[in-house]
Amino acid sequence: MNPTIINIGRQFGSGGRRIAAALGARLGIPVYDNELIVEAAQKSGFSKELFRRRDEHKSNFTLSNFFGSLNNYGGESYLNDNRLFQIQSDVIKELAQQGPAIFVGRASDYVLREMECLDVFISAPLEVRKKDVAEREGISLEEAEDLIAKRDRDRESYYNYLTFGQWGVASNYDLCVDSSILGIEGTADFIIDFGRKCGLIR
Repeated sequence: MNPTIINIGRQFGSGGRRIAAALGARLGIPVYDNELIVEAAQKSGFSKELFRRRDEHKSNFTLSNFFGSLNNYGGESYLNDNRLFQIQSDVIKELAQQGPAIFVGRASDYVLREMECLDVFISAPLEVRKKDVAEREGISLEEAEDLIAKRDRDRESYYNYLTFGQWGVASNYDLCVDSSILGIEGTADFIIDFGRKCGLIR
């Protein structure tokens, strides 16, 4: 039997990370988000700070301050988006082959497209996300709206460029959910119920 693999795409401020954590707690499955940065850094020999700065962003990044042992990824003076994506994709694939896992973002639905996975996209109305981000970050609603636009634009650019697909388009996912309707816990329960009914959560 194939392990349960859940890929979570999300709009910024929609609660996707918290929903993933709730899913992991209910199902007893590890959740990989920032942990992937550490895993990828350890695998490649590059500093995890490099991956953190480039996480779900698109553009070349110089490595003058971030060299480590370069292992199998070459010794060039820069690491472009495709190379960063390949390193992180290798980590995602290895973790998915080891057993059940929940992956947050990082185009994991595309990376694991050859595997049987439950692909979910979490959204919420802008007004709801603005309030959540403003409270969490301690900023104004106007600043929150600007931050949301930037983060979503970064995620969309990253996903579309590296996968040749379209971030957030319903046809890319098994399930698209507005988290504001049922809340974090209710949305997690809904995803589990859906996943079990379609045989993708065991």
